Amino acid sequence: MVDKELGEATIVYEDPDGETIEKNVKNEHVAYFQDHWLVKVGEDDEGRDIVRRIPATRVYHVERTVEKFEEEVKTVRDQVQSFTDDLRSRLLGGGEQTDGNDEPLSISVDDDSNEKKR
Repeated sequence: MVDKELGEATIVYEDPDGETIEKNVKNEHVAYFQDHWLVKVGEDDEGRDIVRRIPATRVYHVERTVEKFEEEVKTVRDQVQSFTDDLRSRLLGGGEQTDGNDEPLSISVDDDSNEKKR
């Protein structure tokens, strides 16, 4: 398989001293996770990645070059779909089938009964 160029990213953020930093990295070296931007800033003597976690509130913007914008949006959409499917499974229980009724399901938490109401 041919190794395809994944593009580049520029992240502009404020460091702890209040200075504005602009860092250029490969797209695969920047990611967003748990309200932080993760940026690979180097490697240690043993070849392990050194990653800087930057709180999202300190980031001004991130620009990325992408092969096709539609593919980038599809990736984000797929990640959101995966997250919502996981959340739905956790909240409603794995594999629970609906009865075809589109009305919301209410569950009483005020009393000791586990009765479901519609």
